[in-house]
Amino acid sequence: MSEDTKVEEEKNEPTNPELVDFDLDVHVARLLMNEPFFAALSRRVDKKAAYYIPTAAVLINPNTGHFEMKYNPKFFATLTDGQRRDIIKHELYHLIFEHLTERKPEKETMRMWNFATDLAINSHLRDLPKGCLRPGEDMFKDFPLGKSAEWYMDKLKKDPPEGFEQKPEGDEKGDGQGQGQPQSGEGQLGDNGQFDSHDEWDNVDSTTKEIAKERLKESMKKAAEEASRTNSWGTVPSEIRKEILERIKGTVDWKKVLRYFVKTSQKAAKSSTIKRINRRYPYVHPGRKTNRQASIAISIDQSGSVSDTMLAAFFAELNKLADLATFTVIPFDSHVAEDKIFVWKKGDKKKWERVRFGGTDFDPPTKYVNDHGFDGHIVLTDMCAPKPKASKCQRMWMTTSYYAERPYFQTHERVIAITENA
Repeated sequence: MSEDTKVEEEKNEPTNPELVDFDLDVHVARLLMNEPFFAALSRRVDKKAAYYIPTAAVLINPNTGHFEMKYNPKFFATLTDGQRRDIIKHELYHLIFEHLTERKPEKETMRMWNFATDLAINSHLRDLPKGCLRPGEDMFKDFPLGKSAEWYMDKLKKDPPEGFEQKPEGDEKGDGQGQGQPQSGEGQLGDNGQFDSHDEWDNVDSTTKEIAKERLKESMKKAAEEASRTNSWGTVPSEIRKEILERIKGTVDWKKVLRYFVKTSQKAAKSSTIKRINRRYPYVHPGRKTNRQASIAISIDQSGSVSDTMLAAFFAELNKLADLATFTVIPFDSHVAEDKIFVWKKGDKKKWERVRFGGTDFDPPTKYVNDHGFDGHIVLTDMCAPKPKASKCQRMWMTTSYYAERPYFQTHERVIAITENA
């Protein structure tokens, strides 16, 4: 166990023996029974009890690049089911609206932005705890429902409600959950009705945030597919549903795919060093450094079921990938063509060629990659073969849109659809 993990666990330990033991994971399935989209998205977000969080918070884990929801068990134990459900949905809406990964104002207006994001989200929630800020109520009685965070931000700047004051950065009394450090967990609402913490939104570097963005896109896509299959999105408003579906459309950006894949593979290549300052615990724990480049294998299916047109499309995309990184190419059909394996160096351009004509078996390339210690494995294929053995490294599948919609086998691994061009 790393030192950072130990510190995190110690920070989460309750200091009061009378604190209620409330496990949110036990209740989530029941709470979101009638919310298919939120339920599917929630399953892809880790949940951790954290007594130092006054109420709840969603964040990116700086060590793993995964999204987490932290919650105060004592606070959740006092709520009704409806309130618990809306708080979970509130945190998931922060992900849906990309508040952690895309939108970020200047530091001096961060507190105002925190209020704007919550106003945008709470427009769609009716069962939040009493006192939570919401357009049309209390201080924000003149604010209309259903606007974006940017709209509310502009409104707060130009026409702030009476009693609302933008506190300067670092003002501990009025940081609005956006500056400084979290206060001890008392399970109470923040000032002016803001109940969740946004303190840890910026506790990640740009690389980790980019990884989280790619994972979020995939999670949103899978959640939307589950909801669409049953034709039931629960309480997700139609305009937000439309925005989600538009966002997960479009062709694959190969540069982002490769960057994401290489960066996640490099996570295993990090080590501790006292020469680098730890961002979270400076001078307490050693920092981290990457000591080598990730080794990526790309297996190309050259079986008879893969047409020349499709094979040419694969090589066309690999020429684009070669502008960004060096990788090892592994041609295969029912066997790996070991005498044809080569390293495609960064910047090289190559013409497509067929070196195999047999059937398709994904086990041989998987075994080759497992045996040679690669960090990541991308398989370009029509997916017309039985499901292969498990991969020791992360594996991703790339195929045409036609085969992505008609896979021979089901997998929880990422499947990317590309455009097949002549």
